[in-house]
Amino acid sequence: MTAISVKVYRSSSTQKKPHPVLLEVLVRSLIILCTALSIGLSSIAVCDGNWLQTPRGRTFGLWHFCTTEPVQRGDGRITVGQNNQTALHCITQLGQSGVEGVEMGMVCCRVLVSLAVVAALFGLEFQVISRLSEGEDSTRRWILGSALVLVAAFMSASGVVVFMALLWEFVSPVGLTLNFWCQITTVFLFLLNGMAARHIHDMNIPAPLSNTLQKC
Repeated sequence: MTAISVKVYRSSSTQKKPHPVLLEVLVRSLIILCTALSIGLSSIAVCDGNWLQTPRGRTFGLWHFCTTEPVQRGDGRITVGQNNQTALHCITQLGQSGVEGVEMGMVCCRVLVSLAVVAALFGLEFQVISRLSEGEDSTRRWILGSALVLVAAFMSASGVVVFMALLWEFVSPVGLTLNFWCQITTVFLFLLNGMAARHIHDMNIPAPLSNTLQKC
């Protein structure tokens, strides 16, 4: 005679306690606010585009290359001395900067950082819409928005790496402009906001029960 005994065990980790609703709303709102600020910061850095200045008066940007040239007087002579005046001359043909491969490389860099802003905008939109809906729709939109913000972080970081690789011989901590450091800050903010958004979602997933069948 065979005896069959069935034992049901609960998982060793009990179900997670529900988080206070007010705290969850506050955290999600802060994530959305920080993402919006990151998008604004990245937009400023990308639109201006002047990320590197060299001691010789050259400025490398995403959209143009600039040099400082002395201003000539009306008689054709170049002004010198303490009151020396210079003018900023900018061109969009980055190939004339004398750096090999910089023109095609900057095209790739511009595409990456611009698409990063677009991805972050769509991610922010999905996160905001998720707060206006309920149930599974809200969860899917929040997850999709978080994933797009993480994609934006990866693309922004890739654009910065491409820029640094192209102009590595000119890079110095003093020469990197404020716009460049704004873009670096944006990369970390996108990454932290995306990870925080995924983490707060995972915290709200209840722990499943494990059922074990044992035969004797």
